[in-house]
Amino acid sequence: MNVDFANLALARARERVPFNDLTIQWREIADDVRVDLQALFERSAFSAGPFVKAFEDDIAAYLGVRHAIAVNSGTSALHLATLAANIGPGDEVLVPSHTFIATVWGLLYVGAIPVFCDVDEATATIDVADAQSRVTHRTRAIIPVHLYGQPADMSGVLNLAERFDLKVIEDNAQAIGARWNNALLGTIGDVGCFSFYPGKNLGAAGEGGLVVTNDGQLAERVRSLGNHGQRERYVHTDIGFNYRMDGLQGLVLGRKLKRLDAWTARRRQLASRFQVGLAGLPLELPVVRNGDHVWHLFVVRTPRREELREHLARANIETGLHYPIPCHRQPCLQHLQMDRNSYPQSDRWARELLSLPFFYGMTDAQADRVIGAIHNFFRS
Repeated sequence: MNVDFANLALARARERVPFNDLTIQWREIADDVRVDLQALFERSAFSAGPFVKAFEDDIAAYLGVRHAIAVNSGTSALHLATLAANIGPGDEVLVPSHTFIATVWGLLYVGAIPVFCDVDEATATIDVADAQSRVTHRTRAIIPVHLYGQPADMSGVLNLAERFDLKVIEDNAQAIGARWNNALLGTIGDVGCFSFYPGKNLGAAGEGGLVVTNDGQLAERVRSLGNHGQRERYVHTDIGFNYRMDGLQGLVLGRKLKRLDAWTARRRQLASRFQVGLAGLPLELPVVRNGDHVWHLFVVRTPRREELREHLARANIETGLHYPIPCHRQPCLQHLQMDRNSYPQSDRWARELLSLPFFYGMTDAQADRVIGAIHNFFRS
């Protein structure tokens, strides 16, 4: 049999490198989930129920917290956390401008005022010094966002919160399993919020979220508000919401949680491969703060972002943008009073960032293809 090795090598070089591939995770859990799925249907455990309760218990133990309340999205988690922290109309809350807009939805839902802060030049997490300069007598809370898989400056955040008597609501949608000074993110502030959007390190088979806290009263209020405002059946003490997690998500997340640490270890191996392979190029690589990072995304920066992205697309390599428009420039937030030119680092991140393909199950060969294509770009 004659094999055209040259054309075979060329074909492999042109194979698509996806930005993410969730089928790899599914294949690892498929057999277990199919067995559980039959039990779920036999028990009609569709809304909340035993699979969600088991997941809540397991993730509370994993995170080392007393209370974990599963909900239907990370956005809902942030909304409930805001309500439970008694943030209301006219209250100001410090929040980084460079984040996904879901970080501020909960504030707007309750009539609070997001006060945008600039971000750290190296990590894109909230700049605590800039945040302090924006504190007023109406400031009630701060939301540090653990972006791309690594911690915000929690020492600075906690010091600021103590000084001005602020609630700390952690947005840990992207960094489950990462630590700050040996404490798991999401467990450090008054309340922590997680997202299980499918592409996250721990992703559901749809939407999902979580609120965690060690405060029993706050947890009870979160659970009640997310279940139609009832603390006992058919007695509605608050205006509530239907934010319950469905049984399928609890089932899938419970199976994935057992594999999370191993999946994170592989992400760290891939990140190291990218860091070494891209060193020396005119490209700003991710900085690891406090020695910990769980690599939800691998985000680089270059003023030639659009050129590089087009070059990679021609090489059949997918990329992403997280996030190209900062919150202070979003059309729906133009009613907020702010100096839109006072966020130079947020604007620079938005202008120059590029998220490279990066996912559990990515092969070394795929990573090397991306690295090689980037080298070719800068050589040309």
